[in-house]
Amino acid sequence: MIVVAAVIRREGRVLLTRRRRGSHLAGYWEFPGGKLEPGEAPEDALIRECREELGVDVRVRDILDVTFHRYPEKDVLLLFYDAELVAGEVQDLDHEEHAWCTAADLDSYQMPPADVRILAKVRALLG
Repeated sequence: MIVVAAVIRREGRVLLTRRRRGSHLAGYWEFPGGKLEPGEAPEDALIRECREELGVDVRVRDILDVTFHRYPEKDVLLLFYDAELVAGEVQDLDHEEHAWCTAADLDSYQMPPADVRILAKVRALLG
C-alpha cells in the first residue's frame, strides 16, 4: 500500500494528528495524509487527504523522504512531503485531535514506526 504524508510547518512547529479509535494504530500521532486512490498522483492524494481530513488546502513542495514499513497486517510505502498550509484552519474531521509541535515536543508523542524514521529530518527543518 502506498501512503502519502504531509509535513506541514508553521511558526517553528509541525502539525501532528492523532488517529481515531477503531482505526489501524488508533491513538498514535502521525503526520497527516492517507492512501493513494487508483491512478492518483501522490501529490494530488496529499491535497485531497488534507481537504478531507483537516479541511485545509495545502501546496505540496518537495518530497522529504520515502520509507517502507512492514506491519503484521500490511506493508506500507510512505512518501513524506514538505507541504505548506495555504487556506483554512485545521479541523479534526477524521482524527481525534491535532497538535502543533516544536522539535523538542516530538519525543512526547507516540508515533507509528514508519513515521519515527523521518523525525530527525523534521527536527532539522524546524531548526
